[in-house]
Amino acid sequence: MRETASRIWFVARTDIVQQFRRGSTLVWVFLMPPIFFYFIGTVVSGFAGVASDDRPADPIAIEAAGNKGFLVDELQLYLEANGFAVVDDGVDPPPTRILMVPEGFTDAVVAGETALLRFETNADEPLRDYEKLRVDRAVTTLLADLTVAEATGDGEPLAEGQLASVRSMPRALTLDVQSAGKRARVPSGMEQTIPGMMVMFTLIVLLTSSATFHVIERNRGLLRRLASTPLSVGEVVAGKWASRMVVAVVQVAVGMATGTLLFGMDWGPDIAAVGVVLLAWAAFCASFGLVLGAISRTEMQAAGIGLLAANVLAALGGAWWPIEITPDWMQTLQKYLPTGWTMDAMHRLVSFQMGPLSVLPHFLVLVLAALAVGWVARNRFTYE
Repeated sequence: MRETASRIWFVARTDIVQQFRRGSTLVWVFLMPPIFFYFIGTVVSGFAGVASDDRPADPIAIEAAGNKGFLVDELQLYLEANGFAVVDDGVDPPPTRILMVPEGFTDAVVAGETALLRFETNADEPLRDYEKLRVDRAVTTLLADLTVAEATGDGEPLAEGQLASVRSMPRALTLDVQSAGKRARVPSGMEQTIPGMMVMFTLIVLLTSSATFHVIERNRGLLRRLASTPLSVGEVVAGKWASRMVVAVVQVAVGMATGTLLFGMDWGPDIAAVGVVLLAWAAFCASFGLVLGAISRTEMQAAGIGLLAANVLAALGGAWWPIEITPDWMQTLQKYLPTGWTMDAMHRLVSFQMGPLSVLPHFLVLVLAALAVGWVARNRFTYE
């Protein structure tokens, strides 16, 4: 047993040194992750934290023409209750959100006439729809309170101050909104991006750099030299797998360290469970890389298939964006992909803090998949 382990480690150690001498491996392991963390994290930051309680109020200006009346002041209160901070439309820099109120707004509403409000914003999707929803809610609530004020009044025209008493009345229907899981705030863009990019880059490195290295060894006759040694096929494959496992572990460690030190990533209270899940993912990637190297005929073929497969699996598995914003068919497909299993486990631990037991099925499935794919790699392995 000790001799077998020594042989396996000999193959692994040699492969590790050779792989880390390759410039492509160094670039993808050490340089690309922090770059993608920053750029992708910035892009997808709008998908998370939109409705967070600690989100600062969005400045908005009310542009009222002519005699605005007291209902414009009342409208300001309803906007502030929906997460806006009403500012003067003459501030510098100019506000990016403007609610335009027509002339005679108050008189028209009190008289039961139609008054058209227009909302303009520079926000991109999905924030644009979210801002429009909040403005609609403020206006709709104002109209509802106006209806109540008229119904409870003495038949006199609505006057300033009547809405204050309506707002102080207890609501017959209220909505209690709470965050899912134990976490008190919605995850930020980086908390989606960093785990996702780690999952993607581990797969990319093992399906491109490591797979092409295997093809180079076979095509240049380096593997045939191993056939003349006392090493068995199983020992050679185990050594090759172990070397790729080391590369994947280094990739994961660099990603976690970079995310924590440079971007303040909070891994939650179950960081040990996060590490265990990522080790299972690394094991699957190592097996997958061996299979791709065994079936590819040329370096370009291995690199092309590996890069395409890694990106498709990352996108469909929720590594590029929150899976919740994708179509239903994509959310269903994620449940059947190894990237989907890993990303779901990461979010359960990091985003929702559901505890290690919640990801036990994900871990077991990843381990079984790694063993199954590793068995395929062993059977497809050839010296030439």
